[in-house]
Amino acid sequence: MADERARGPVYPPHDEVFASLHLTPLASIRAVILGQDPYHGPGQAHGLCFSVKPPTPPPPSLKNIFRELHTDLGLPIPTSGSLIPWAEQGVLLLNTVLTVRGGEANSHRQQGWENFTDAVIDAVNAKPDRVVFILWGTAAQRKIERLDLDRHATVTSPHPSPLSASRGFFGSRPFSATNRLLAARGLSPIDWQLP
Repeated sequence: MADERARGPVYPPHDEVFASLHLTPLASIRAVILGQDPYHGPGQAHGLCFSVKPPTPPPPSLKNIFRELHTDLGLPIPTSGSLIPWAEQGVLLLNTVLTVRGGEANSHRQQGWENFTDAVIDAVNAKPDRVVFILWGTAAQRKIERLDLDRHATVTSPHPSPLSASRGFFGSRPFSATNRLLAARGLSPIDWQLP
């Protein structure tokens, strides 16, 4: 990876590659949102899938997530694109690939990250209490075969990307569905409200 960074920008910054795992340790995980790979523009990726740090404006997929959050729970549209409050409540915001070359989506696909993130998914799957896996899009839904669905639960829909959101992401109500699935096992809900 050092030689890749020497050739040009790689996102997120080196010290944020594992931010999702630092902010949401295994013992605290109650839900998983699985993304594909980090945003590939400057100042966007910071180690949590779909999230951006202020003052970076929310990218299109995140805007669609916020729109669905408003429709689902009636919460105001957040002014910040940071999903850190979710991570701090036990929502693992994991991309299947943890780095990307600047300006080149999917450029670090099939270079080893999937082995690492599959191992993370397997560790979460081994937890005794229910975890809700929120799987948006085909790539994320391929991970269902790794999950014990007798213990855990999934919420699936098309990806929130503008290319697919109107084909079933809008109206899927993933946030209320996740809280219902947690409550069904006596687990506390997630407060999805963001600043």
